[in-house]
Amino acid sequence: MEMSYNSTGENEFNSPQNLTVPSASSPVENSVKEPCTTPLSNDTLYSNTNSPSDSCVKPLCDAASGKKSQCNKGVKYVSAEGDKLECGWGAFTPACLQFFNTPKGVLLFLCVASFLQGMIVNGFINTVITSIERRFDLHSYQSGLIASSYDIAACVCLMFVSYFGGNGHKPRWLGWGVLIMGVGSIVFALPHFTASQYEVHFSEKTGICSSNQSTPCAERVSILSNYRFVFMLGQFLHGIGATPLYTLGVTYLDENVKSNYSPVYIAIFYTAAILGPAAGYLVGGMFLNIYTQIGKQIDLTPDNTLWVGAWWIGFLGAGAAALLTAIPILGYPRRLPGSQRYIIMRVSEAHQLKDGSQETASDPDFGKTVKDLPRSLLLLLKNPTFIFLCLAGATEATLIAGMSTFGPKFLESQYSLSASEAATLFGYLVVPAGGGGTFLGGFIVNKFKLRCSGIIKLCLLCTVTSLLAVFIFFMHCPNMPMAGVTQMYDRSILLESSLNLTAACNTECDCLREIYSPVCGSDDIMYYSACHAGCKKKSILASGKTVYLECSCILENDPTGFAQAIAGKCTSSCERRTVLLVFMFFVIFFTFLCSIPALTATLRCVSDRQRSFALGIQWIVVRTLGSIPGPIAFGSMIDLSCLVWQDQCGEQGSCYVYQNSAMSRYTLCAGIVYKVVGTVFFLLACFLYKPPPPESLPGSSDASENGNCVLQENKSSLQTQAAD
Repeated sequence: MEMSYNSTGENEFNSPQNLTVPSASSPVENSVKEPCTTPLSNDTLYSNTNSPSDSCVKPLCDAASGKKSQCNKGVKYVSAEGDKLECGWGAFTPACLQFFNTPKGVLLFLCVASFLQGMIVNGFINTVITSIERRFDLHSYQSGLIASSYDIAACVCLMFVSYFGGNGHKPRWLGWGVLIMGVGSIVFALPHFTASQYEVHFSEKTGICSSNQSTPCAERVSILSNYRFVFMLGQFLHGIGATPLYTLGVTYLDENVKSNYSPVYIAIFYTAAILGPAAGYLVGGMFLNIYTQIGKQIDLTPDNTLWVGAWWIGFLGAGAAALLTAIPILGYPRRLPGSQRYIIMRVSEAHQLKDGSQETASDPDFGKTVKDLPRSLLLLLKNPTFIFLCLAGATEATLIAGMSTFGPKFLESQYSLSASEAATLFGYLVVPAGGGGTFLGGFIVNKFKLRCSGIIKLCLLCTVTSLLAVFIFFMHCPNMPMAGVTQMYDRSILLESSLNLTAACNTECDCLREIYSPVCGSDDIMYYSACHAGCKKKSILASGKTVYLECSCILENDPTGFAQAIAGKCTSSCERRTVLLVFMFFVIFFTFLCSIPALTATLRCVSDRQRSFALGIQWIVVRTLGSIPGPIAFGSMIDLSCLVWQDQCGEQGSCYVYQNSAMSRYTLCAGIVYKVVGTVFFLLACFLYKPPPPESLPGSSDASENGNCVLQENKSSLQTQAAD
């Protein structure tokens, strides 16, 4: 008697052959000579058919036969817990949706979700934060608290979500998370619709040489700053919603594909997350060129310091897209069809503790109740490989956070660029370096089929290489000459400790220190503002450029009499520009190159049932020791190189002008310190890693990955269901 079986949800590229299964009443030894099975790490495949004569389970492959064969589409895999494997919502599981019920389908929707998360949190927020400060009268520390609300929410929720979600229905946790993230974006845009319209009051003579200029320090009462609590709520929802994405999303992908392909899937997932901020910068920058009150006629231009762009459009669009993306994610089953065999064939590479307590996590009931949480946490804390991988991840996250926050500022200062030009250039640098490095890291792990120890060595190599590239920061571009800041108005050298913006040529102009709007004079010297250059008139060219005329300070250095200034900084002619960009590319590339291998090593050095929880703990460590303090540490070091501070009515604000040589020197120090510490942590993780003994990694491990049958009796982890 022969029984045909049906299989669904294969995600590999090899085509299974036919499988013939003996009836329950016929002896195994009389069955077909080459029975086909899916290779299992426990070396056995059993049938659990509905035949009444099946009082006990029988092996489908005889270990003594020693035959090898491919596995068949004739096997239909079902969850051992009896879960539904169809894609849909409740009883609504239309056949057309089953096309997406594959790892590639899951990857598609998770990539969309991670792209939206990166675009909103790391793209739109960073792009519009200055406009929000101006629109709602916020101080820098208040906007910083808004930005930090995301990480605070994530840290609060990570342990809970990763522990209970890791043992629960992951797609539902993921779907609800994306839904909450979408709601957070809509909440973030609400102040535009509930606040009063933005009114601009300015004088045509503000910023140029004229007497009795009004000071912007007049006391005024504003309740707009209270909207910071709405922004914080939106960011808090962003943090809650994104928490499952990089913990449960990663483990759900890892569980439902062959272990060799897992790094590639995860790399594609993370690459989408890196492309999101790039899109956020580009799209957000486009929206900022539209006035915040769409359709309202105003004489301002985007170059004006009083301009506020349509910052809210991106959040509405991305929020709606997130709500739509959550719907298909909520429809996925607990595990995909055919995934059970990948779970069973997986060879454990968990770090072996001296007391053997890692076996505790192999209990199927472990981790399903809150009372197991302390014991689960203790198992992770006793794993030195996991601990040092977390610490290494924190050092890398510190560099990435500092680089993403101050990278544009570094380029802006070194190459004398505008803020938008620097952000665009940095985006062009990060997308190929970060995205390419992330994808290539996963590809290398898959291509060379690296095991846990080999992956950690790859991370160590990448960190050392990027450490060598960091030494490029010994080089720097010289500061552009700036009157009253780097040199005197008569072109004599000005000491760094002194700052003198007043000269005989602009004494009668009553220039305001609070208004910083640099201009480039026809004498190739920058001035703090057109007023400080002594310019009395201005005109706007057909190209949109603002030109200032009759500049008395420039006339002293430009005897031709053609004394004028153009709004913006003077163009830098630094010969080292290309070399600096190339080496910055390599620093970013190799930093991101080890991100997916490090994540893969984390997944493999812990027990299977602890992977989601391990990622949650790792993210807590990475955020608390890296992402949150990283920008603060880098910012504090870079602030040491400031030459001109913003004067906010007697209070020190942000830095306007940096000393380029000092900025490069401090960046070099920070890069070396964190890279050396990261190298030490990867080295310790590699040295202390203790893989399972060779007998638990049978020769069948490679066979298991390649589809060969190695069989024993009395072991069963996979069920097969007879198809009609």
